[in-house]
Amino acid sequence: MTEQSDSRARVTGLGGIFYIVKDPAVSRAWYREVLGLDGEYGPQLAWADEPREHPYSLISHFGDDNYIKPGTGGFMINLRVDNLGAFVAELRAKGVDILGEADEGYGKFAWLLDPDGVKIELWEQVEDRLP
Repeated sequence: MTEQSDSRARVTGLGGIFYIVKDPAVSRAWYREVLGLDGEYGPQLAWADEPREHPYSLISHFGDDNYIKPGTGGFMINLRVDNLGAFVAELRAKGVDILGEADEGYGKFAWLLDPDGVKIELWEQVEDRLP
């Protein structure tokens, strides 16, 4: 990867994920109750290690596709976690079905589905390197 100078515009992180669901209120409640993510505009992830005062990424559920058009396609959401084993144990205690788990050396993973069938990948980074 090539280093960019500070004078160039660049992508600095994930701003959000936007997608269509049958019932945005049900989806938002699931993210709040199961994953502990909530915010004024939808499930919000705060990033403490960012230089800004209150950085975050947002997961936004829409009841129709007017905002997303003309985009189409499938996707999976990848969420960082700090202790995958403990988080998976908490999810199972809530009755959440974990689809599978893996330890790839550079990271540990687990997968589940949200109430709209969107696959969520939980990732605990265990090394500061790419596979």
